[in-house]
Amino acid sequence: MSQKFIYLATLERLDTWVKYRASLCSDCQATCCTMPVEVKVGDLVRMGVVAPFEAEHEAPKAIARRLEKAGIIEHFNFKQSIFTLARRANGDCRYLHAETRRCTIYEARPNTCRNHPKIGPRPGYCAYRNKP
Repeated sequence: MSQKFIYLATLERLDTWVKYRASLCSDCQATCCTMPVEVKVGDLVRMGVVAPFEAEHEAPKAIARRLEKAGIIEHFNFKQSIFTLARRANGDCRYLHAETRRCTIYEARPNTCRNHPKIGPRPGYCAYRNKP
């Protein structure tokens, strides 16, 4: 089995980030997929983990309890109704393919991911790490 090189995004060291260019994504180690991802209920519906009926008729707190139990979210901000997606023990997003380092729900990905790196800890920059 080949050795895996995983890099976590370092929010504390923004000086290590590079100015974003679309070409970076082709050989990236998916470092952005190690950052916490905040989502809203609409994202969860698009991702297929919350049914539209449930989103309309259930309290966000009840949805959060169910998703936390299922390991889909790790935190719920009650005041802002924002869910934080769960990550694997190594820090990867649970929807990141371990081998290819590509998103397994790309077409249904949350708005946070769709808008990266336009938004985030350092807009216009990326915690890029190329594949070894």
